[in-house]
Amino acid sequence: MSSHSDGESIKRWAFEQHPVATTIYDRDGRLLFMNTSMRQATRLSEEATRGRLLTEIVQGGEYAEIVQGAEYEELQQRIFRVLETGHVESYEFFVRLASETKAHAWIVDVVPLKDEAGRIHGASVSAYDYSEQYESRERLALLSEARSHIGASLDVADTAREFTEVTVDRFADVVSVDLLGPVFQGDLPGSDPAEPVPLRRAAYRSAYSGSRGARATGEFGRRPTPRLITRCLATGQAELHQVTDPDVLRWLIRDPDQEARTLACAVHSMIVVPVRALGATLGVVVFLRCGSRAPFARGDLAVTEDLVTRAAVCLDNARRYLRERTTSETLQRSLLPRKLPDQAALEIASRYLPAEAQAGVGGDWFDVIPLSGARVALVVGDVVGHGLQASVTMARLRTAVRSLADLDLPPDELLTHLDDIVIRLSDDVEADAAGDVGATCLYAVYDPVSRRCTLARAGHPLPTLRTPDGSTTILNLPAGPPLGLGGLPFEAVEVDLPEGSLLALYTDGLIESRGRDIDEGFDALRQALNRPTPSLEAACDAVLEALPPTCPDDDVALLLARTRALSTDQVATWDLPRDPATVATTRQSVSEKLTDWGLEELSFVTVLVVSELVTNAIRYGQSPIQLRLILPQPVAGQEGTPTRPLICEVSDASSTSPHLRRARVLDEGGRGLLLVAQLTQRWGTRHARAGKTIWAEQVLPAS
Repeated sequence: MSSHSDGESIKRWAFEQHPVATTIYDRDGRLLFMNTSMRQATRLSEEATRGRLLTEIVQGGEYAEIVQGAEYEELQQRIFRVLETGHVESYEFFVRLASETKAHAWIVDVVPLKDEAGRIHGASVSAYDYSEQYESRERLALLSEARSHIGASLDVADTAREFTEVTVDRFADVVSVDLLGPVFQGDLPGSDPAEPVPLRRAAYRSAYSGSRGARATGEFGRRPTPRLITRCLATGQAELHQVTDPDVLRWLIRDPDQEARTLACAVHSMIVVPVRALGATLGVVVFLRCGSRAPFARGDLAVTEDLVTRAAVCLDNARRYLRERTTSETLQRSLLPRKLPDQAALEIASRYLPAEAQAGVGGDWFDVIPLSGARVALVVGDVVGHGLQASVTMARLRTAVRSLADLDLPPDELLTHLDDIVIRLSDDVEADAAGDVGATCLYAVYDPVSRRCTLARAGHPLPTLRTPDGSTTILNLPAGPPLGLGGLPFEAVEVDLPEGSLLALYTDGLIESRGRDIDEGFDALRQALNRPTPSLEAACDAVLEALPPTCPDDDVALLLARTRALSTDQVATWDLPRDPATVATTRQSVSEKLTDWGLEELSFVTVLVVSELVTNAIRYGQSPIQLRLILPQPVAGQEGTPTRPLICEVSDASSTSPHLRRARVLDEGGRGLLLVAQLTQRWGTRHARAGKTIWAEQVLPAS
C-alpha cells in the first residue's frame, strides 16, 4: 500500500474515530458524512441522512422523538451563513437528543471547508458535549450569586426571600423555606423540636406564573409532618427523594400555598435540606422539580448543602440582629418617658420613631424634668451609633441628666458635668475594645414666672421657636462641642418667650437624611409649625407628615413645648431686711396672702415653714433676702385628680447650703429644716450666680 493510501486511511480513521461528534455538509448545506461519535449521539445512520438538510432530518417522522427542533433550525441557519461568508462560527447549543433524558450543553463549531484557492466547498460541524463543565460552571455561578445576593437584608423573611430568588429557575422549580417558630422572634430553637414540628413558612417561590414573588404564608405546623421532614431536622442530613411515596404526596397537597397544592401532582423529585447554624437547627428548605425538568440527582445534594449553608449563616445573622434590635428597642422604650410629668409651666407633646430594622435602634432620647420654682427642664439627646450599646449608653446619660438636674445646675454647667461623664464612659468602653462613646445634647430650662428660657447645647441641632405672632425662627445658640471631647466650654443663652410660644426640640434624624439637605429640613419644619392644628399632639403629627424620613436610617425624637406664664396674681414677693423682727411681720403678710388665695386652712403649716426658712436666712445668710410664694394653676395628677403646688422660696446672697442634721436633746437649733422636710412634700436648694434659694413645696388638691 502506498504512503498516499496510508495517509488517506489515517485521515478517514481520524475523522471516523474522533471522540468529538462531527458532520460534513456540501456546498448546499446537505449532509455528506457523519462520524461514529455523531451517529452514536444521534442514533442516526449516515445512509439515511446523506443528502438531506439538517432540518429535514429532524422533521422526519422516523426521528420525531428528537425534540427541540428550533435549536436545529438555528444550527441550519448558521451552516448556510458559514457557507456564504466563509467565517467560522462558534456557540453554545442546548438540546436533548433521542437517547437522553435531559438536555445537554454542547459547544458547536461550524467551520468552512476551502480549497487552496479559498473557494468554499462545504462546512464541518463539530459538537463537543461539555455538560459536566457547564454544570460545574453553573454551580459555581449559583454559589457566587448566593454569596453576593443572600444576606443583603437583616430581616429573617427577607433573607429567606432572597434565597428563593437565587435558587428558583436556575436550580429548582419550587423552593420553600420553613423555619422553626422561635427564629421569627430572634430566639434559638431547642435542640430537639417536639411533635408536631412548629414550622412556619418564611418564603415560597415558584417558577410558574402567579408566584414570582416569594411570600410568607404563616404556620403549617398544624398539618401532618412527614417522617422525612422530622428525620431531616433530627439528623441534620440532606435527603433526596423521588416523589412516589403517598405520604409525601398527601403532605405536598396539604401545603398552605394554593399554587403549591396545584403543582403537587406534577412534582417528581425533591430535596430536603436542614437549615443549621452553629450547631442549631433553624428549619428546613424544600427544593422541588416538576414536569419535564430533569429530576434531581445525587450530585445535586452537594449543591443544595452549599447553598443552604450560606443561607443558614445569613438567617442566623438576621435572627441575632432581630434579637438584639428587639432587646435594644425594648430597653430604649422602657427608658423613655411613657407619660410626661404633670407640671404647670409647659404644655408638652412628643414623638419617638425608631430607625428601620437594618439600621438598628439608635440612642436618641428626650425627657421633661420638673424643677423647683415651677420651672421645667427639657432635654433632647442623641448617642452616636446604633444597637444595644447605644441604648445602654443612652440610659446611663439620661439617668445622669436627671441626677444633675436635681442639683438645679444651670444648663451650661450641667453639660460640662455630662461631658465628664461621657469621657469616663468612653474610657470604660475603650477598655472593653468596643469603640468610643459620643453624644449630642440640648438642655433648656423654662421659668414661667419670668417667662425666660435658658438653653445650652453640645453639638446638637438648633431648636425652632414659633411665637404667638406667627413668626418662626431657628434659635441661634452657640454650638458647643459634642459630649466626650472634653476641655471645651459650653455657653448658655437666655431667651424671653411670650406666653403661648411653641418650642421644638428634636434630634438630627428629623431634619437630616440622605435625600434631603438640612436647610430643606429646617424649611419644612418651619412650614409644619406654622400650620394651624387643633392640639399640640396634632402639631407633632403634622411635623412628622411634613418631614417623613426618606431613608429612615436614624432615630427621630421630637419634643414640642407650648409655654404658659404665671400672672402677678399667682406670685407674691417680699424683700426682707436682715432683722429678726421681720419674721413676725412676714408671717402676717403670708397669712393675708393665703387668705386672698382662699387657702386659709394652709396658714398654720405655710407660716411655720416660712418662719423657719426666713429665720435661717437672717441668721446664717447675707443680704439681700427675698421671700416668694408661687401658686401655679392646677394640673392633672397621676390618677387624673387636679392638683396644684404651693411653693415657698427664700433667697439670700450667701452660697453656703443648709443641711439636715440630728439635733441633740439640749441643742437650741438644728430642727428647722427637719420640720420643713416633714411638713412639705419636697424641699431643696438651688444656687445662682450669686447666692442661693431654699425652696419647699406643698401639693394641694384643687378646690
